[in-house]
Amino acid sequence: MQENFKSGFVSFVGRTNVGKSTLLNSLIKEKIAIIANKPQTTRTAIKAILNSENYQIIITDTPGIHKPRTKLGQTMIETAFTSLEEVDVVVFLIEATSSEIGRGDSRILEKLKSANKKCILAINKIDLVEKETLLNLIKIYTDEYAFKAVVPISATTGEGTDKLIEEMVNFLPNGPKYYSEEEYTDQTTRQMVEEIIREKALQFLNDEVPHGIYVELEKFKTGKTMKDEKIFNIDAVIYCGKESHKGIIIGKGGNMLKRISTSSRYDIEKMLREKVNLKIWVKVREGWQEKEIFVKKFRI
Repeated sequence: MQENFKSGFVSFVGRTNVGKSTLLNSLIKEKIAIIANKPQTTRTAIKAILNSENYQIIITDTPGIHKPRTKLGQTMIETAFTSLEEVDVVVFLIEATSSEIGRGDSRILEKLKSANKKCILAINKIDLVEKETLLNLIKIYTDEYAFKAVVPISATTGEGTDKLIEEMVNFLPNGPKYYSEEEYTDQTTRQMVEEIIREKALQFLNDEVPHGIYVELEKFKTGKTMKDEKIFNIDAVIYCGKESHKGIIIGKGGNMLKRISTSSRYDIEKMLREKVNLKIWVKVREGWQEKEIFVKKFRI
């Protein structure tokens, strides 16, 4: 083990849409977690590895804390809180635009108190507020909990993120490299492709549809084009919970599905650095969010 090398595990927790996934991608400088302006985008714990010559931080991005309405929603909450038990440091992410501790953040604070972990308060979206508002919010939260550090950041601009890394490293123990330096996530390529397709569906579809979908790959194979170039042949299925949603996903004349497919293929080719032949179908699985056989896919 390298002398004075810091390594360990960090969990990001926070309400939905506070910017955990954006922050994760910003720190790793790779697209690890999908991003959409919709609540509950992250469904399971996603690990990313931040490497340096002096440290290795394994960061878990957890589902946003929300009021669950389905078995899937409850599983997401359990996943987020379970992650607190298995890490060295917790980063509690809140929005700078908040004026008080809301119900969801209060619930997280209670879990932090019982978990008794080293915790950093990261206040995101500081580019949207005045300094006085930020200082007031810091007082409200530090009066409620003894954070090891408070770091104002902007996940979109990168402001404060170097300081956040510094604070995470400060509270990690000396340890080994758990992953090779080339690795930046524990997700498989298949999982990342599924998530890219789901991200595009989240971005293009109506608000009521995305929560009722999930994506599975049926084929993921390499082949050759007519010009003898390498190509990935991918068949995917978007499953939705209602028959009426199937028509929305496909769209008039197949236009919506074509948008999702085209945008997905662009990002998948960018990730794989190879040509992609992508085919997507839409199928209905009514009530899948309440069925254990499907929900267990999102457990850690």
